[in-house]
Amino acid sequence: MIRRKEEIRSTRKPAPFNGTGEILVRELLEGPEELYQKGRVFAHTTIYPGAEIGYHIHQNESETYYILSGTARFNDNGKEILIGPGDVTFTGNGEGHGIQAAGDEPVEMIALILYHHL
Repeated sequence: MIRRKEEIRSTRKPAPFNGTGEILVRELLEGPEELYQKGRVFAHTTIYPGAEIGYHIHQNESETYYILSGTARFNDNGKEILIGPGDVTFTGNGEGHGIQAAGDEPVEMIALILYHHL
């Protein structure tokens, strides 16, 4: 399969989990069907300046962020850390996180949510 950039579905929406501002989500693979039921998100996400995806806990899944550009304030289970291009975060099953654009430029990242099967 090849999905050309003009075929990638993108949605600009309010930041989730009681966040602030807006984000843009480009669905690189579309849902569990394209992830062989092993996960639900593989996306290129933009967090605009002043925006924040609110703190939330993952149940029966994990989430990984790979930061492409921008500076972000990452909440790792209650501990805030500045992250930037090339950094990777991992939030495991039962753990929580949130992320906020920390500068004047958007944060561009790849997000991957995989299911946790016992």
